[in-house]
Amino acid sequence: MMEMAVLTTKGAQETEAIGEAVGSQLRVGDLVVLTGDLGAGKTTFAKGLARALGVTQRVTSPTFTIVQEYEGRVPVAHVDVYRLDRIQELHDLGFEELLEGRVTVVEWGEAIALVLPRERIDVRIAMDGAGDGDDDLRVVEIVATGPGWDDRRPALEAALAPFGDA
Repeated sequence: MMEMAVLTTKGAQETEAIGEAVGSQLRVGDLVVLTGDLGAGKTTFAKGLARALGVTQRVTSPTFTIVQEYEGRVPVAHVDVYRLDRIQELHDLGFEELLEGRVTVVEWGEAIALVLPRERIDVRIAMDGAGDGDDDLRVVEIVATGPGWDDRRPALEAALAPFGDA
């Protein structure tokens, strides 16, 4: 398991840039799990990630559609499990197939953590400045787990280095 990268952003552009840095290290079959409160910046992070993978379409929250698919140099499936009531609904959506042939990004992933592959990147975004007069501050924690990241970890850490304590 990688040391956790803990980064602070001061606005949506920086959150998106960190997403882009992570996205630059992804390849077909990778899974990224996003967690954080409503409005924390999960979709903003996903926008940067998708841009790094060559997606030119506008990336939007898949809250009501559950799954948005984007074409890019690497295809991206953007999944939001917030509205799912049962794990069975994931199976009904063909979630296992979504993990193949593309990068899959799951928002609200903590709700289905027990059924997710161990091989993944977990990204937790927390609103840090709320109530302190700086509603744009975010703390972004990134952890890559699974043996597939052992050789790739140094490149991920290098991509995140410009943003602080990676």
